[in-house]
This record gives sequence, C-alpha cells and structure tokens, in this order.
Amino acid sequence: MNAPTAILREEITPQGCDYEIVRRVIEKISLDYRDQPSLETLAAEVGETPTALQKLFTRWAGLSPKGFLQAVTLDHARRLLDSGLPLLETAFEVGMSGPGRLHDLFITHEAMSPGDYKSRGAGLTIRYGYHLSPFGVALIMVTDRGLAGLSFNDAGREREAFEDMAGRWPNATYVEDMAATAPYAARIFDPARWRAEDPLRIVMIGTDFQISVWDALLKIPMGKAVSYSAIAAGIGAPKASRAVGAAVGANPISFVVPCHRAVGKSGALTGYHWGLTRKRAILGWEAGQLSKNG
Repeated sequence: MNAPTAILREEITPQGCDYEIVRRVIEKISLDYRDQPSLETLAAEVGETPTALQKLFTRWAGLSPKGFLQAVTLDHARRLLDSGLPLLETAFEVGMSGPGRLHDLFITHEAMSPGDYKSRGAGLTIRYGYHLSPFGVALIMVTDRGLAGLSFNDAGREREAFEDMAGRWPNATYVEDMAATAPYAARIFDPARWRAEDPLRIVMIGTDFQISVWDALLKIPMGKAVSYSAIAAGIGAPKASRAVGAAVGANPISFVVPCHRAVGKSGALTGYHWGLTRKRAILGWEAGQLSKNG
C-alpha cells in the first residue's frame, strides 16, 4: 500500500445521523422479534418517546418499526419459503396491493482485466471519502472508470474500514478526495436519482469467479433475495455454494452490488461483512422504498 497517501484525517469523519438510533431499534427487534416488541418498548430502549421514534424510523425506512419487523425477521423469511416461494418477496408482505414499479439502481459496469487484478492495484489511483448514509458512515472509493468500493462502518471505526478496503488492492495509490466521491454518495442513496438514462458507472476489481458472482447479484431485484446455492446454479457452478458465499462476502461494492440480497438455503439472513444488523437495515429500507412506490 502507498502509505503516505493512505492516511485518514480525523476532521473528515462525519458526525451524527439517524442510523445510530435505528440500528439500536433493529438490534432490539432482531433479538426479541418472537415477542413482537411494542412501539413503547422500542422507544424506551433508545430513550425516545413513542411518537418521536415512530416519526424518525418511518422517515428513515419508509416503514414503521412494526412494518420493518414484518419485512425482515427470520421467522418471516421461513414462512415465505415454507409457502413455496423461491424468493423472499418482501414487497408483497408490507401491505402492497401489487408489485408496483420496482425502483433499483441503474448501473453500467465493467471488470478490470485479470492482469489488473493480479497486480493488486499497482498503477491504479483510488480516491476515497467518508459520507453519511442511511446505514451509517459510508466509505466510498472511486477510480477514473467509476465506483470501485463502498463499505459501511459505525462512527469511530473509519480507519478500520479503510484498512479493510485498501487491503484488497494494497499496491494502489490512495488519495483522500471527498469532492470526487460526494457525487457518488448523493446518487447511490437517493432513489429519486436512480435513472436508466443516466446509469451509475462501477468497475469490479476481483477474480473472474468473483466477478461472475457479483454480476449475478446485480440481477437480483430489490425486494427479493436468492440463496447461495441458487446463485451457484445460475452461474453454472451448482456445487460451488461455499465458493459463492466467499465471493459474496468479498464483494467490495456494498449496497450497489447487492450482496445483502443473498441468503442461506433455509432463508436465514446469515452473515454480512458489514454486520448482520446493517443487512437487516438495508433489506428493511428497501422494503420501505417498494412500499412507497407500490
């Protein structure tokens, strides 16, 4: 890694967002979903009034805490699978009369050549910046060819997030440049700016197998989820579920390449590189976006 240019300066760390309260509520829901915790119980957990929490959570997710619970609990996922659905069609389970228009990120993507990947980023300049997002602090990394990295972290863990991402391409030159990454942050997290006529450019930097898995993830619509085994079958490697799981976990462009839509064969949400609570948060947020547009 080019150490002189891979320095995090404290003053670029953004402070404060609704996600911290939302995260604590989601953790409570995740732990106690079988008890169906009331709004009053959830509000007491985070030191808010029920009215204030209802407004904050609904503004953030597009769903009430109760609607969110219905959308993403494991018990709910199992019911969907038991009913014979191969996908977790959360859009139908949050009160929608029909599928409506499915909003999703419209992107155009390309992959670096195998030689580029094997060089571990040598000769590549990656610009990075930290931005507030609906899911905590987002670290965004871009090249002159488009978005190359997006990860999430909680406030105070920015350096750890940077080291995790930069370690994937240790020979690259890293330049802090929030002016370069800000336009990406503005587009990625604003569904009103997801337009087919103005696609988001991304570049995938990985092995051929990883890129085939990430490309498969891009085909999963918002509001649905697919098992690792189904992804493996879809890319012509039906016996490679474990390798698919590893490639999903190594996805460097979180949210945009929707690794959060990959689940275990039983419907369990399983792990997520940036935390299972954040995976539930993203799925619930997406269910809220679908509900708004149903």
